[in-house]
Amino acid sequence: MTLRHALVFLALATGCKQAPAGPPLGDGTPDDQACAARDNNSESRLVECIRQAPLWNHMIAFQQIADANPGPDGHASRNAGEPGYLASVNYVAALLRTAGYLVTIQPYTLVYSVFASSPSFSVVSPTPATFALNQDFRASSRSGSGDITAVVQRVGGIIVPATPTPTSASGCNAADYSTFVAGRIALVQRGTCTYPIKIQLAQDAGAAAVIVFNEGNPGRTAADATCSPPAGTTIPVVCLASYAVGVNLYNQSLGGSATVHLKFATINDPARLDYNLIADAPNGDPNHVVVVDAHLDAIFGAGMLDNASGSATILEIALKLARTPTRSQLRYIWFGGEELGLLGSFHYMQSLSPTELSKIVFDVDADVTATPNYVIAIADPANSGNASTFPPSVLTASQLGNNYFVSYFQSAALPYQRRSNDGTDSYAFATYGVPNTGILTGQDCCKSAQDVALFGGTVGNYEGNLGTSDGGFVDRPFLWGDNLGNNDPQVLTKVSKAVASVVFKLANDASINSSSGAGTVARPALVAGDRAIRYDACRPVWDGHSHQLSGRTSCQ
Repeated sequence: MTLRHALVFLALATGCKQAPAGPPLGDGTPDDQACAARDNNSESRLVECIRQAPLWNHMIAFQQIADANPGPDGHASRNAGEPGYLASVNYVAALLRTAGYLVTIQPYTLVYSVFASSPSFSVVSPTPATFALNQDFRASSRSGSGDITAVVQRVGGIIVPATPTPTSASGCNAADYSTFVAGRIALVQRGTCTYPIKIQLAQDAGAAAVIVFNEGNPGRTAADATCSPPAGTTIPVVCLASYAVGVNLYNQSLGGSATVHLKFATINDPARLDYNLIADAPNGDPNHVVVVDAHLDAIFGAGMLDNASGSATILEIALKLARTPTRSQLRYIWFGGEELGLLGSFHYMQSLSPTELSKIVFDVDADVTATPNYVIAIADPANSGNASTFPPSVLTASQLGNNYFVSYFQSAALPYQRRSNDGTDSYAFATYGVPNTGILTGQDCCKSAQDVALFGGTVGNYEGNLGTSDGGFVDRPFLWGDNLGNNDPQVLTKVSKAVASVVFKLANDASINSSSGAGTVARPALVAGDRAIRYDACRPVWDGHSHQLSGRTSCQ
């Protein structure tokens, strides 16, 4: 059975919708088989051969991999450090080896943490209440496990009712726990110091668990953040609970003893094996390399939009260019650990010698390429929140790739925006001095009215302040909705053609010199990743794939 037939069989067997086949022979357009067999030696020939059917078949394959490899919570998964991710690596590697690429699988380790089941949080007495995950509270898998029923005790510094501006310093000093009774659950208010300080002090005081609730000032009322417990946390941590939940517990504790039940089941591995997949084209100048990258890992499930879509985009481009000589060598990389803070891309960059790094002349990143409620955003390092920290040549040199995207979108009469590369793997390349560009189609939940005016679709933000929408699935725990149906095959095709155009032009641009400014540098202390809120360092938090600063760090 051929791969194509196998994918069709899998799609029919599981109800996945397969994309329509290519146009019939005789209409002047090559079919998919002819596209795969020929030398696509011009931009137009390549773009013509980036087709919906094979792109969507890759998406079907990634969904099947996720379904066949559930995570510890029982849901379909391609998360970093799990069997579904490795199966995704093997799927891509097999196709590339058959196509003639030199494939290298680069191992590294990461801190792996996951919930084995959904955490639960309820009041047992005096007034029972059950709180809803995501709506009333959030939790980090970096906390400890436990099935705990215990009395809640308020720690010092809580301010109820809330003041007009943030003033609480609750739980920031050991003195706040001076009367704390070991074995109880610490109730702490957000404010002043970082979450890790509050959590560590609560654990040191003998708390069986800790609940951190929002401060209650305007803009600080919802359960709208997931904190990063410090390394060595062994107790369950509710963080962040809404202000309403906190006040509920506060008021009940005033009348006597409020008893709470928490059930957390977490798995933590400080050195889980993970992988980058690197595929070098069999032609082109190996001293002059254009990298084309996407992250292959997911988070909280199948990760079909984020980022099976970008992975399918660059895979199909690689397959359609396998027989095509280019001036620069093309190197395709599928990174792991992107969702955990750009771990795979920074590991790759750190692994390069100065000579190897100097050979990389440009990077193109595809991070989400099939959003139904889409934008078309060019990832420009000049818009990064840390642009001033990049080697000085990066911002100017990157405009070549950005302008290739602009040229394509203008010729195709497609609207576009320029946004930041923060939170994408191209950020790692920029940090090391490599010019870069990229594409994003955003998250289906987070469009502003200005976005809608340019691209159509609907206004929406999952935090509720921009109207209503489907709520969005990407990067949100315990929803498991980023499946095949969370993607639009027409958007995937349209955007993949744009990426193919830019890749072809950059790979054959004689004006690109070796990466000026590239060299061995230390990984920055702050990595501006839009998923960085899950990790220990106090990093800027980015607003999803809108790639704008949210105004807070992961520790506040």
